[in-house]
Amino acid sequence: MYSEKVMEHFMNPRFVGEISDADGIGTEGNPVCGDIMRIFIKVDAENRIADIKFKTFGCGAAIATSDMVCEMVLGKTLDEALQITNATVAQALDGLPPNKLHCSNLAADALHKAIADFKERQATIETGA
Repeated sequence: MYSEKVMEHFMNPRFVGEISDADGIGTEGNPVCGDIMRIFIKVDAENRIADIKFKTFGCGAAIATSDMVCEMVLGKTLDEALQITNATVAQALDGLPPNKLHCSNLAADALHKAIADFKERQATIETGA
């Protein structure tokens, strides 16, 4: 059913939590299954993800994919992080059951929304709006 990697990230998530002064926050959910993910990022002066945390309400696969996304992008540039897709998340976890693939979509989408939120905040600061 689940790979050892999925079980490890579900049972021992490394990035669970919240960043109170996050530079970007992305939330994604699926009303059908009830999974909701929120990803918080801190970005350094070189546009690298210096810290990342998640809060997820959902199944084991949702928690595992959230944790894996965080592991995959910590220390990466924003452009590198934007290359993360649902397929790369599932692959990094050594696969997911077909009925759980939507979880990797949510995690990648939440990450992309956090990056978009950061960029919007930066644009507001730069324009003084």
